[in-house]
Amino acid sequence: MAMKVDVLLGLQWGDEGKGKVVDVLTPRYDVVARFQGGPNAGHTLEFEGKKYVLRSIPSGIFQHGQINVIGNGVVLDPVLFAEEAQALEKSGVNLRSVLKISKKVHLILPTHRLLDAALERAKGGAKIGTTGKGIGPTYTDKVSRNGLRLGDLFHNFEAKYKAARDRHLNRLKSLDALPEEGVLAELEANWINALDYIKSFDIVDSEYLINGYLNQGKSVLCEGAQGTLLDVDFGSYPFVTSSNTITAGACSGLGVAPNRIGEVYGIFKAYCTRVGSGPFPTELHDETGKKIRDLGHEYGAVTGRERRCGWIDLVALRYAIMINGVTQLIMMKSDVLDSFATIKACTAYKIDGEETDLFPFDIDSVNIEPVYTELPGWQTDLTKMKSEEEFPEKFSAYIRFLEEQLHTPITIVSIGPDRCQTIVRK
Repeated sequence: MAMKVDVLLGLQWGDEGKGKVVDVLTPRYDVVARFQGGPNAGHTLEFEGKKYVLRSIPSGIFQHGQINVIGNGVVLDPVLFAEEAQALEKSGVNLRSVLKISKKVHLILPTHRLLDAALERAKGGAKIGTTGKGIGPTYTDKVSRNGLRLGDLFHNFEAKYKAARDRHLNRLKSLDALPEEGVLAELEANWINALDYIKSFDIVDSEYLINGYLNQGKSVLCEGAQGTLLDVDFGSYPFVTSSNTITAGACSGLGVAPNRIGEVYGIFKAYCTRVGSGPFPTELHDETGKKIRDLGHEYGAVTGRERRCGWIDLVALRYAIMINGVTQLIMMKSDVLDSFATIKACTAYKIDGEETDLFPFDIDSVNIEPVYTELPGWQTDLTKMKSEEEFPEKFSAYIRFLEEQLHTPITIVSIGPDRCQTIVRK
């Protein structure tokens, strides 16, 4: 019997803890496939006393021989991929036996990274807050039909690379941002070496591979990066990423038809965070925000940047649930709120004196006043609990309140960073 794919994605501004949940859910699946994004998305996993940060490789890589696929919707930096893969191999992961890479992934070139930095500098005070990894310029080349794909390694690669490189250098010249002599040559040498390393992996037609697995009755979990509110179409534009982070992105990022989507797991934190520039209605600029940041260790897994912190935003969450067709919710970092006497949840926005529960067209250009509901905190250490029967009543009440507001069941609750600190609710 042909199977459907299940999709797992973030419902906020990224950093929700997707990597941990993929790792926890992977034993249920035969295949884990990443469908969009680049190496700016750090998925952190902790188990057996060790911590791992994955950037391009799917988070199912540590389980029991499941196939992991980097799909066509991903943009890949060969140098960062090689560093990540070699570190995993040193830690004992038999990567080549389980990892497949789509021929259609677009490659991040050395000049893409130079362009990213130059374009961000040129924006001055209107910076987007990119990670400088070259991801935006790579997606720009993709949609303008100038991109270089992994499969091009086997099709007139040198000429295609030279054309792309020369085009980028002309652009850098116009921005007065040409690299110093020798800098590009060194970047290119590392890049070519990394491409040689990638050639030792299975480079596949991933759309045929994924659909073939489904037709064989194998189960597939699609792993998203970033978060819904960073989606290029439906996020807080222009402070967004360059790809579709939503469920629809799994279709275009893996070659899976819409009627083959099954469960959609939506992941959110018990509060809210954002990295980089852009609007954030429930952001806290006070000691409470700082306390959440410190207790939650809210610093970027790849960049180390401080995350902006605030109360949970249910207007944005309802919007994200609608856009993605979420069937199950997964709440992360519940334990971070363990010590708070009072917890707030934004249930509506007040814009120009009018109350609304709709996410506005241009969230950055309107003055939003969050309308909060206050709830009593549970003031109990959740981190050692093994089942929901142990939850304090006030925490269970918080979960029930969220389910009523979001009209979607919360089926998994995370109470700490380790794989074992995950409660599946009945």
